[in-house]
Amino acid sequence: MSFRIRKAVFPVAGLGTRFLPATKTVPKEMLPVVDKPLIQYAVDEAIEAGCDTLVFVTNRYKHAVADYFDKAYELEVKLEKSGKTELLGMIRDVLPRHVRAIFVTQAEALGLGHAVLCARPVIGDEPFAVLLPDDLIWNKGPGALRQMAALAERESASVIAVQDVPPDQTGSYGIVATGDVQGRTAQINAIVEKPRPDVAPSNLAVVGRYVLSGRIFDLLSRTRPGAGGEIQLTDGIAALMKEERVLAHRFEGKRFDCGSRIGLVEATIEFALQHDDLAEDTREIMRAALAR
Repeated sequence: MSFRIRKAVFPVAGLGTRFLPATKTVPKEMLPVVDKPLIQYAVDEAIEAGCDTLVFVTNRYKHAVADYFDKAYELEVKLEKSGKTELLGMIRDVLPRHVRAIFVTQAEALGLGHAVLCARPVIGDEPFAVLLPDDLIWNKGPGALRQMAALAERESASVIAVQDVPPDQTGSYGIVATGDVQGRTAQINAIVEKPRPDVAPSNLAVVGRYVLSGRIFDLLSRTRPGAGGEIQLTDGIAALMKEERVLAHRFEGKRFDCGSRIGLVEATIEFALQHDDLAEDTREIMRAALAR
């Protein structure tokens, strides 16, 4: 079976309670890092990895993500008449012409595994990617998903992004145990959702990038609610490991946990420093703030 991926799933149905009251009306995936919302960074990463079908799993109340990727006729006409071609290009290029966006609804908030399962009618039985937009991953070279897609195709196996976390943080992540490490990659032998530090098999944590075999859908459809009373993607992956190889990959790049307030602040500072027109002003603002 070929593991070349063309479809990516973005679970965006969460309520974003950590960012209330802002997320009362603005989905957390639409929170900006400098001049782009989080969802745009994840979409760009998927497209770079070769995906041309993007599946957004949302809920019935969140329309902002769909509106963002829709055509803005009045705005485009106004920018065109004003001769603001650079801005016009920005809003027209949020998705390249060869890429399509499909929106499916998760009727109930039953967990990440259930959200992924909602994408099954679009994905079919082929391998696909899952990206959690609040994990913003930046790399000077190939993006994390592109690295993983190449590995999945080469090894004909599912691939999960991982990184080391402090032992006292294992209860916030899916944690894996692996076999021998080959460079940045190892086969996963065990995976546990949010274990206490004293029972965690390691401190190697799963973060928000996956390349998965289509077989995961059958397994998720039979997965019973686990941690938090939700259908956990981790439990589906554990079942998949009994039938197929699943690899852990320490990606090249830096991850910003933009599901937390401090992570969003960190990402905003880091990305502002990468903008030539903002970098020096940002440094000056930081120096002034720290001197108070």
